Amino acid sequence: MPREAASEWQENAAGPVARTHVWRSLWESRELVALLAARDLRVRYKQTALGVVWVLLQPIASVAIFTLVFGRLAGISSQGVPYPLFALVGFVVWTYFSSATVRASDVFISNPDLVTKVSFNRLAAPAAAVLPPLVDLAISMGLVALLLVYYGVVPTWGVVAVPVWLALLVLTALGLALWLAALNVRYRDVQQAVGPSMQTWLFLSPVAYPSTLLSDQGELLYSLNPIAGLLGLARWSLLGTPWPGWPLAVSLGMVAVVLACGLTYFRRAERFFADVI
Repeated sequence: MPREAASEWQENAAGPVARTHVWRSLWESRELVALLAARDLRVRYKQTALGVVWVLLQPIASVAIFTLVFGRLAGISSQGVPYPLFALVGFVVWTYFSSATVRASDVFISNPDLVTKVSFNRLAAPAAAVLPPLVDLAISMGLVALLLVYYGVVPTWGVVAVPVWLALLVLTALGLALWLAALNVRYRDVQQAVGPSMQTWLFLSPVAYPSTLLSDQGELLYSLNPIAGLLGLARWSLLGTPWPGWPLAVSLGMVAVVLACGLTYFRRAERFFADVI
């Protein structure tokens, strides 16, 4: 068999095996992931006078606007819980997803030496980038806890599902980030488009309103948004809102598709990073 054909055959045959062991390789790089994540945290909070205050100002301001526009003027349903609490949970979950995706999509462009001068498991870079925003999410959850006490809302047993939807949220952000990080290396227009696209996606997601406002067919189409089901799951877990039902299964299916396709595309594209960055 010619060398080129043998090489191509080995690459194609190793594809499923490589995808099977991708998580093992990422686990073996866990110390590097932790190191990169810790570095990002230090850089972010270095020389900031207010620090944590900035993390809380955005959800407070946004929820105040949502409450005025959607809660009072539009009279949007909040599924039996106070609207500020309903909107806050949606917004802090969305903020993590948006922040993690944007940061991870830019990880190679902002650190080109990771591609050109260092040999390492490149999957570790976007994986590390989705971790620091979890600190902001944890801080924002303290604000959610304060509102729970203020409104006298007692979480149900569903609160035990918090680690589940958190893990799914991280995987969702990672799946999309793998696509964007790889595309951003080749097409710099991606860097300019990510911010506006995430802003549009915010209003196309049930952050300030429940997805149950739509009809059955509309709800099915809406559930193709992978973050939609996770928002419903987070509210059910923390606030005791109705169980998201079958749309959650559709959203989780989309999460799996985005993650699997993102891993596949990233692995194929990373071979050419050093040539085009």
